[in-house]
Amino acid sequence: MDLKNQKELAADILKVGISRVWINPTRLEEVSMAIRREDIRRLIHDGFIKKKPEQGVSHGRAKKKHKQKKLGRKRGYGSRAGRKTARLPRKRKWIQKIRPIRRHLKKLRARRMITSSTYRLLYRKAKGNSFRSKAHLDTWIEDHDLYRR
Repeated sequence: MDLKNQKELAADILKVGISRVWINPTRLEEVSMAIRREDIRRLIHDGFIKKKPEQGVSHGRAKKKHKQKKLGRKRGYGSRAGRKTARLPRKRKWIQKIRPIRRHLKKLRARRMITSSTYRLLYRKAKGNSFRSKAHLDTWIEDHDLYRR
């Protein structure tokens, strides 16, 4: 029994795809007799034709993985995709490095531990990426004996 036309009409009426149209297998004879939209509407009303529920994609596995990541799991080298700078951009890394150094320099100048000219010199060096960290800056100042006496 070919119910292609009936399925198409029902899909149009129910506003779903043809694959989501369900026809009661015990009432196939009745459905095959329906050729007008009105007939199909009546069969839908009687419950002989229904629309199947929408099939979603389960988000359970993704939720579980997210929970694990929040606990610090699954973040090893084997799980990382993309290069290092994709996870922490160069600019963000630079900002995280330069801000503490500049803050430290301002603090040293405010406490008169270094002169303004030394501050300027160190500020320019910091901008030129001469220091890895605050600690490196401090050791550099000590090595070059730039602290005020």
